[in-house]
Amino acid sequence: MTNEDKGMGKGLLIGSFTGAAVGSVLALLYAPKSGKDLRKYIKTRSQDIIEDTEEYYSNVKEKASQLFRDVKKKSERLFADTEVKVDALLEESENILTDAKNQVVSIAHGDKRKIEKENQHLKNMLPKSERPQQS
Repeated sequence: MTNEDKGMGKGLLIGSFTGAAVGSVLALLYAPKSGKDLRKYIKTRSQDIIEDTEEYYSNVKEKASQLFRDVKKKSERLFADTEVKVDALLEESENILTDAKNQVVSIAHGDKRKIEKENQHLKNMLPKSERPQQS
């Protein structure tokens, strides 16, 4: 429900209670009853309206509490799920980073061996007299 719908529902409820109260008062004023009966009727109707209002308030309060509990429970569940997913992503990214480092090291060692092999090949191409002394 949107806030506008909630506001309309609240306004409708308030309007209904107000209409019932005004209608009751008008009915009392135009009804041919004795003073004692009229006072008794007004007292009874007032108590009925108060009880109805208290019941409505109690229902709204309970629904709001239930809604709060539901939202809290769902948000806790969502937070826990998100935490698990973030942990999994962090672990996976650490694995990817480790694999990448290992590949770089492997490539670097391979390149170093290639360079050493090529260097040795070039040295071998030189006449023995021009070859550098190995230490």
